[in-house]
Amino acid sequence: MLFDLIAPHAGHGGFLNLFHYITFRAGCACLTALVLSLLLGPSVIRELKRIQREGQPIRTLGPERHILEKAGTPTMGGVLILASLTLSTLLWADLKDGFVWVALLTTLAFGAVGFADDYNKLARRNTTGLSKKARLGAEFLVSLLAVLWMEHLTPPELSNALAFPFAKSFVLHLGYAFALLGMIIITGFGNAVNLTDGLDGLATVPVIIAAFVFALIAYLVGNHVFADYLQLHAVPGTGELSVFCAALIGACLGFLWFNAPPAEVFMGDTGSLALGAALGTVAVAVKHEMVLCLVGGLFVAETLSVIIQVFWFKRTGRRIFLMAPLHHHFEKMGWQEPKIVVRFWIISFVLGLCGLATLKLR
Repeated sequence: MLFDLIAPHAGHGGFLNLFHYITFRAGCACLTALVLSLLLGPSVIRELKRIQREGQPIRTLGPERHILEKAGTPTMGGVLILASLTLSTLLWADLKDGFVWVALLTTLAFGAVGFADDYNKLARRNTTGLSKKARLGAEFLVSLLAVLWMEHLTPPELSNALAFPFAKSFVLHLGYAFALLGMIIITGFGNAVNLTDGLDGLATVPVIIAAFVFALIAYLVGNHVFADYLQLHAVPGTGELSVFCAALIGACLGFLWFNAPPAEVFMGDTGSLALGAALGTVAVAVKHEMVLCLVGGLFVAETLSVIIQVFWFKRTGRRIFLMAPLHHHFEKMGWQEPKIVVRFWIISFVLGLCGLATLKLR
């Protein structure tokens, strides 16, 4: 919005010329989203507490201490993240860029699915929410539309291609199958972040780390000079996703202020589904889907722990983990919540560094 108003009048020098630079607008987007989160947070939390007098329903099959320590905490705090992210993106991004719109609208659509899920849980006072078929059906539909839109925005030689970080001169053209792959990535990461969001602050920092990595990747991929030097596949227009990712970082940092242990509010499915979908959409747009699986390895591990647990229990009647997702396994082992959260943050940081390392490997 500001870019569209000011950029046409900016000359070749002076302060207004800063609005031409993605890095400047990305920094402003991050700061704006952070300030908005901090300013809006108290009133949003008060309103959520007023509406949700009993707080988020706590799963009775979960760790026993959750029933005592987390009962009464309101959920749907994801609306704070989405509001800050949306306002900041609209303010600082180039709104003529199609990739910005596909990322923002996909994120909001997944947030709407999560909001409906949270609402059903609160209305019924249980942890069931929407039916799995309805929820996944909506997510797959949104993801498919997002991938088809991005294919239209991407140069034909890359529109349905899968790139490999360790073989940069090679791409695998998947044809119509790419839409299926992209749909699985966006939906899969939406639900992976949702599974990870089980402890105070656990999912937020890994999302921030992944968003930072992809802000840099988007900036490099969207710039032909940097892309050629690093032997990356340039995707024109994706540079503006750096602004979106920066706004995402700021919104998550602001939310973490209120979600730090002991949490004043939970993001709920409203936030977790949206955040995962945002990362998945950006990864598909910049042709770094495999790097997302590395950078978001914590989310992948949490999801695999659930899949393995369910599969093995149905086959043998026994459990591999004391409880799934993985963070609950460590809770059952006696680890304190802060220890689990910080150690998982450290793992995410290391994975983020590994993701950045792939940019220089040739």
